[in-house]
Amino acid sequence: MMCSIANIPSAAVYGLKGETIPEAMDEYGRVYGTGRRKTSVARVWIKEGSGQFLINGKRSTEYFTEIPREHAMSPLLATQTAGYFDVWCTVKGGGTSGQAGAIRHGVARALDAWDSNLRPLMKSEHCLTRDSRRVERKKPGQHGARKQYQW
Repeated sequence: MMCSIANIPSAAVYGLKGETIPEAMDEYGRVYGTGRRKTSVARVWIKEGSGQFLINGKRSTEYFTEIPREHAMSPLLATQTAGYFDVWCTVKGGGTSGQAGAIRHGVARALDAWDSNLRPLMKSEHCLTRDSRRVERKKPGQHGARKQYQW
């Protein structure tokens, strides 16, 4: 179900004047998406804006180095919407790689909730797929998950 956007002044930024907006949008004009990777969980909100990207209250350039930052922003780059949306997210658990993957998954889900026409672009880049790989547990009687004692 979609609803009308008659009273949202910033709708012209994305070219939505007179079109419909997702029902998932809250009263502040935000759309939410949850992303997960390894042990990291990201809660992501997007709304129309100037392209600001905040992670746990910090700019993405302060939070991540270049490669994890590009990985986290890949759904926006794949859909060419990087300058149209402000992204605000909180991420917990894991390390840098897991957090970047969780943010990527959350941004992709939020963009999909915003406009389902962007879905094929993100699916071709595998942004909507939850990466289920996790660290394998250590087995008893062995050094680690796979390594065994010499005999």
